[in-house]
Order: sequence, then C-alpha cells, then structure tokens
Amino acid sequence: MSFKLVVIGTSLGGLSALKIILGNLPADFPVPIAIVQHRHKESKNTLSELLQEFALLPIREVEDKDEILPGHIYLAPADYHLLVELGHFALSTDEPVSYARPSIDVLFESAADVYCEQVIGVILTGANQDGVQGLKKIKLRGGLTIVQEPSTAESYVMPEAAISAVAVDWILTLKDIASQMVKLCHSSRK
Repeated sequence: MSFKLVVIGTSLGGLSALKIILGNLPADFPVPIAIVQHRHKESKNTLSELLQEFALLPIREVEDKDEILPGHIYLAPADYHLLVELGHFALSTDEPVSYARPSIDVLFESAADVYCEQVIGVILTGANQDGVQGLKKIKLRGGLTIVQEPSTAESYVMPEAAISAVAVDWILTLKDIASQMVKLCHSSRK
C-alpha cells in the first residue's frame, strides 16, 4: 500500500506539537503532508517560517491549485479552507465549519474522498471537536488514523473527541507519531 497524503489537524498548542513531529521527519520522507492549524485570520504568514526552522522538508503555505508534490509540507492559509483534489489543492472561503476556517474536517473529508485508503489522518492537540468527522471519513474509506495521546497534549479536548468517536489505529506521543509516519510511508515505497 503506498500512501498519497498525510493530513494533520491541530488547534490550541499545535505549533509546539508540529515542531516535534516535523522536526523528527527525515529529509527523504516521501509522502506529501497537508496541515490545518487553527489560527486567527489576521495571522501573518509566519507559521511556515517558524516551522521551517525545525523541519528538513520544505514547508509552504498553499496557494489555490498548488500541485501536491512528494516530500513537501503544505499549510492551510489563515481564513481559507484547504481542499484536496486529484493531484492538487484548492482553497475555499466557504462558511467556517466547527467555527473554524480552515477546518480540519474539510481537509480530511476531501482527502478521504480523493485518496480513500491511501490517506493517513493525524489529530493533535486542540480545544474543540474539529477533525472528528473528517477522521471518521478517513477511517470509513479505509485510510489510517493516528491521534496524539491526550495526556501528552497541550489541550486534550480534540484528541479525546477523536478517540471517543473513531476506532483509531494508533494513539501515540508526538515523537512516536513521527516515527510511525516514517514507518508507514517508507515501507509503502518498497
């Protein structure tokens, strides 16, 4: 099984969680990663720069119709939903979902629709329920699901909501999430 995309959703406490995960991925990590981190719509484009200091893979904020390339990390821009289409991303200014735009559910559900079982969905720290429906859909379509161990999360609400709603495949600490992603994505290349 080769994976086409890893989708990560996080909210409160996400920056420090993402630093650990992205910082533990090797430069040859083969699968593209798309991330929704809830942030204020006025927030500047500094998130990618902040994270780039810790990551070996190139990080960029998505622009509409960006091609999805292996070994790249894509961030949803502030105040836009990030959607997956075949081979590229789309941005939308539709209404917020779960009070959020970008919404984790929107990213996860569109990824599940396009890539089905070739998606890995990851839910990290956060203070709301966003991501639960999307993770459900990834699981339903045969994709794999990973959730941060709630006791290690800065805000356990989002991981706990995901775990109580979805029979997730793995509940792991941040470092273990990174190594699990490496295991899954590197073994899928052979």
